Amino acid sequence: MEDFKQKALAGERLNFDDALNLYRDNDLLFLAKCARQMKERKSGNKIFYTINRHINLTNICSSNCPLCAFQVKDGDKRGFVLESADIEKILQDCQNTKNLSEVHIVSALHPNKNFDYYLNIVKQVKTALPKVDVKAFTPVEVVNFAKISGLSVKEVLIELQAAGLDSLPGGGAEIFSDRVRQIICPKKATAAEWLEVMQTAHELGIRTNASMMFGHIETIEERLQHLFTLRNLQDKTGGFQAFMLFPFHPANTILGAEKNIQCVGSWENLKMLALSRLILDNIDHFKAFWIMLTLPIAQLALGFGADDLDGTIGEEKIIHAAGAKTKTGITRSDLEKIIRETGYKPIRRDTFYQEVQNDNSASS
Repeated sequence: MEDFKQKALAGERLNFDDALNLYRDNDLLFLAKCARQMKERKSGNKIFYTINRHINLTNICSSNCPLCAFQVKDGDKRGFVLESADIEKILQDCQNTKNLSEVHIVSALHPNKNFDYYLNIVKQVKTALPKVDVKAFTPVEVVNFAKISGLSVKEVLIELQAAGLDSLPGGGAEIFSDRVRQIICPKKATAAEWLEVMQTAHELGIRTNASMMFGHIETIEERLQHLFTLRNLQDKTGGFQAFMLFPFHPANTILGAEKNIQCVGSWENLKMLALSRLILDNIDHFKAFWIMLTLPIAQLALGFGADDLDGTIGEEKIIHAAGAKTKTGITRSDLEKIIRETGYKPIRRDTFYQEVQNDNSASS
């Protein structure tokens, strides 16, 4: 057996050449075996999920990234903005959601909303749901908050923390290659800025997720470099809780039309998931984001290194704008059924992967 395969099988730390050789070897079942072993060393027979609610505040964006199907320009009739009264209605629904553990807030870069708007939303959510974790705002949004407020990234994060923010999602990372970002998201936060936000958050005790969006114009080498960059930061801070792999959905995007991009297949999705698990040996949890992968592929991903199906979600707009055909929400009982079919044990968690005691009902 080749050295790179022996290292993967033994769970040893891979270098760049090892990872590239594993990718080119294309032995999907071997990668699955190695990734599953690493997953089980981290979390045993457990598969996590949470009861959460997504809130997308606006789709009006000044960044206008070619890879995004969600954003519209200011003045577009498709545009929307949630104000305090709209949030209040959502929160009333959340209060009726049994066992709700997390509210996940992400948005576009609205050209006219100031930082106080976002701060007040966090305060409003935390006031209404004091026991619920608020996971809000990608590093791209945090960089934007710094620009529109005149504050430093650290000052922005401190204010958000004081308002009730508990953690950051991992979106907006895309691919760290400057070459790629100049094409897919030229006006958005740079890779260096994304990494700065995450490092600063970790130093402040704010736990975060990490991500990669692949399957557009990046090379395999650029994908791998992205993963090794995340691994290096995790070695330094230890602040990443979970990693999410996002396949690019090209429908309704400028990038998809101009480059004639097709969605990657299930083989590539699972191959990259397993390889990511092996490279990112210092991140404990890997999410199979069912709303992007579809439920059948997300379930299969549990055999390729994933140990988390995210959550019930409730409503999601960004990925569905790019052509996702999945439901916008799922019940707890359905999530648990999907997990049990794989032979693993479903574990309800909070944002920080603390196990939550189940009640007698799985209907939420």
